[in-house]
Amino acid sequence: MIANWTDWKHYPRALRGETIEASIGPGLLEVRVAQTGSLFAFEATDNLAQALAKISAPPKSFISWFGRRDAAMLPELEYRTFPTATRANAKIAFARMIDRRETYMRGAA
Repeated sequence: MIANWTDWKHYPRALRGETIEASIGPGLLEVRVAQTGSLFAFEATDNLAQALAKISAPPKSFISWFGRRDAAMLPELEYRTFPTATRANAKIAFARMIDRRETYMRGAA
């Protein structure tokens, strides 16, 4: 079976009672800012659902490193996943996708 990216989904807000829809297995995740399409996160992981749940905004100041990050700081996000059979397959797919992006960017420049 050939794995494909899922459709883009709205990143849930816990305060609204929304939940993440992702497998608990290994794979790739991609998160983008909904308004601009700019990349927010891209990684290979052992557990897609857990990795998506840990997405948070970077701290705005030095003081916020010591406090809990406010979920309201997150921009409106969208996410999609690429499930794989193993963590090793996820790492291979991740490396190939990074290579493709770099090749595209070199050609576009």
